[in-house]
Formats: sequence, C-alpha cells, structure tokens
Amino acid sequence: MSWLDQLAEHVEDLRRAGHLQQNGQSAQALPILDAVLASASDPTTRAYARVQRFGALINLGRVAELAVAMAAAAEAVREVPDPYLRGQMHAFAALGAHLQSNLDRGVTHLVQASRALAAVPERDSETAWGWHDLAMAYSYLGFHGQALIAIEQAREVGAAAGLASEVFAAPGIRLRNAVALDHQGDTDGCLRVLRDIDAELSRYVATDQLRPGSRAVYGYALARRAALGEPTGADAARWLTGGGDSVRTRDLRHLGAVCLTIAGGRPERALSMLQAVPVSAEVLGAPEPARLRSICHASAGDHAAAHAADRYAFRLAALRIDQLRDGYLDGVAARLDAQETHRDPGRYGDETLTDPLTGLPNRRQLERYVDTLLSRGERAAVGVCDVVGFTSVNMRHGRHCGDLVLQRIAGVLHRVMRRGDFVARFAGDEFVLVLPGAGPHQAAEVSRRIGAAATAENWQALVPGTPIGLASGWSEIGAHGRGLSAALAAAAASRKPT
Repeated sequence: MSWLDQLAEHVEDLRRAGHLQQNGQSAQALPILDAVLASASDPTTRAYARVQRFGALINLGRVAELAVAMAAAAEAVREVPDPYLRGQMHAFAALGAHLQSNLDRGVTHLVQASRALAAVPERDSETAWGWHDLAMAYSYLGFHGQALIAIEQAREVGAAAGLASEVFAAPGIRLRNAVALDHQGDTDGCLRVLRDIDAELSRYVATDQLRPGSRAVYGYALARRAALGEPTGADAARWLTGGGDSVRTRDLRHLGAVCLTIAGGRPERALSMLQAVPVSAEVLGAPEPARLRSICHASAGDHAAAHAADRYAFRLAALRIDQLRDGYLDGVAARLDAQETHRDPGRYGDETLTDPLTGLPNRRQLERYVDTLLSRGERAAVGVCDVVGFTSVNMRHGRHCGDLVLQRIAGVLHRVMRRGDFVARFAGDEFVLVLPGAGPHQAAEVSRRIGAAATAENWQALVPGTPIGLASGWSEIGAHGRGLSAALAAAAASRKPT
C-alpha cells in the first residue's frame, strides 16, 4: 500500500499531481494542489499538499514565492509527526536554499532530510521519490557522491514497492558530475561520464523506459559531447524538445542549442546566443556558461580569449569548493562546541540557556558567560545588533517570515564572527556580540564584515519588497569597572547602520 493510501482525503487528486510533477509538468500540478488545500481539512493531507506545492514552485523557478511556501510547509509538517513528510520537506528546502544561493542553510536541510527519510519504516513509492528528491538536492548543491548514494537508496526502496529501477535513472546527477569535472580541468573524465549517459539512453530507448522529464538531460549530454568535438550517433536536437516546464529543462534546451551551434562550426553565433539569453547558475553551476564561451573561442581560433574564459570558469568552480570547505570547518567547530557542552553540563547543560528559534545562547547564558569573563579579570568588546525593517516584515509577511529572517540573521552573525567570539539572541530582533580581548579596531572590522554579509543575503527572495538591514553599536566590559548592563546601554545608544 502506498503512503498516499493512508490519507483521509483527495488521494487520487494528490496522486495525479505527483505524477504530473514526476513528468515535468509542475504548472499543471499546481492548481490541483491549490484546490486540495482549499477544501481539505485533514492535517496530514494538507501537510502533504503543502510540501508538494513547495516542490512545484521550486521546479517552476518561482523564487520570490519560496519563503512563504516553505514557511507554510514547515508549519504544516510540524503538526504531523511523520518522518516521510519531514524528509520530503527538508529535501525541497535544500533545493530552495540552493536557488536562493544559501549553501549553509541548504547543507543543514540535506542532513535533516537524510535523517528523516532513514527513519521511515515503510518501503513504498512515496518514500522512494523522497530519496530521489534528496539525491537531486545533493547533486545541485555539489555533493555528487552523496547524490549517487541517495539515488541508489531510491532504487532499492522503489524496487520493494514494485517500481522499475529505470524510473530512478536520474541522468541529471551524472550530467552535473560530468560538467563539474570539466570545470575543474578534467575534460577526459567529463567525456567518460557523458559516454556512459549516452549508452544508458540507448538502453532506455530500446526498452521504452525513458521518463519525459529526463529528455533534456540526455539531449544536453549528447550536445555537450558534440561541442567537445566528439560526435554521437543520436540526434541531440530531438531529445532537447519536450520534457516539461521546469526551469532546468528551459535552460538545458538553450545551452544545448548553444553546444550544437558550436558543433556545427558557428562559434560566433553560439557566443551571441550565450549573451542573449541568461541562464540560471543553479542548473549546471555558475562555471558552465563561462566554459562554453571558452569552447566557442577555441573553436573560432581565439586561444587567448579561450584561456581567459577557462580561467574564469575555473575560478568560479574553485569558489564553490571554498564555500564547501568553509561549511566543513564550521561544522567541525559546531561539533567541538557540542562536545564541550556535553563535557561541562554544569556550565552549559541547562536547556533554558538556548534560544529555541535560532539555536543561539539566550540572555541567561550571555549573563553567565560575561560573569565568567569578568571574574577572570578579562576585557571584551560588546556589540548590540538589531534588525532594521523587522517590524515591516512581521506586518507585511507574517510571523513565520519574521522567524525565518531572525534565523537567517543568526546564521550571518555566526558565520562572520571570529573563533572564540560569543553571539546571543538577547530579545526580539536584538542580538548581542562579545569579542573577548578585542578593542575598537577589531570591533569595527567585525561590524564591517557583518554589514557586508547581511547585504549579500538575498532578502528579496525571502521577504519580497521589504528591505532588511542591520544596525550595531559597540562598547566594552571590564573597562573602568563597567559591567554588562552599562555596556549594553552604551552600545545601544551608539547604534548605527552597518
């Protein structure tokens, strides 16, 4: 029995919407899901519809609507203690974070999705598709090895539910792996993977097991081989037609046409096509258009321009690797902090010391931390930081979006602080920063980094039409006998936009 069969309402409507999404027809699935939400009263049915609606908006690239849709899905799932729904929601949330260029948040959702899906006892088709969507999220965020493991799990669970392994071929995972190899200079490795995708296409065509949503992926793999000078027996242009209404399909069609134009000996035309139509950096990675420009220039005989474009593509690929490395370091730091908490429960173990929304220390833990500093005779810079525009967020977008803004700000502050610094949520939209041993110059530098990081966030996608900023002020503790209360008052009085 499918997971859907357990629902109290609209089972066939939801099954039909799911099939449409699996075949790349999210625009047709969306009104079905909206109709279910307009009439359903069962909490589990509504939660499932909310999660699937969130996924449909991701497929359609409607980034401005993702924050509200995710908040609604998360709230609905919280009311239904079901591990499949939780896992599916976090898999979609990871993809949403990727579209919003928030790698840190995306990685967090990946971990949560994997843990939730691993806790699902049933081996049914819905759970198999949950693993499939998690594999897609891993792949888009650059974790190609984990994506292959997750898609294998999808095949295993799907087989137990009677689904053919071809259903979870997921050529997009290997395509993104192939172009990532090329971006890093391993063109031979890229071609090997592209040949494997071509061979797989031949098998699926022979057995009539090809999913419509995979057409553009196979077409692009063929076209990319041709652009690299390796002709194929299949007709790439044929496979680049159809395949659904997703942003991924649209961009693959365009870039595939560019590749075929290169292969046809018209590199100047291919360059103009690249410049005329922008494509999403999330589909095949930001380096892909630059790498195609390099191939165009090389085909035209302009090797200096080809080298410059290749260098740019490589820099973009290296930047992504640096982001992943920074996330790894932050993860190790968080694990060490957790170990320290476990070793010293008398100091940190009280759950009332943590703010439940952001996971940061709260006012009580801040006071204990500062008391410890002062008892050792140490000095520190103390900053008060609050959110400019927060009242407008709550009024225009609601409390859930306000919570998401606070969580995002907490992540920004945690990311830019120095090792050993202390960040707490003090009250409302107010955060307190403690920099042990720091003076005015260090505080000014941290304030600058906070402002730059906050400005770089995509607030338009989270709370459209509502500008978000930060204001901060600084003081000191331990100087002239000043305690925490006096330092906070002085810092608050000196606040200005960062």
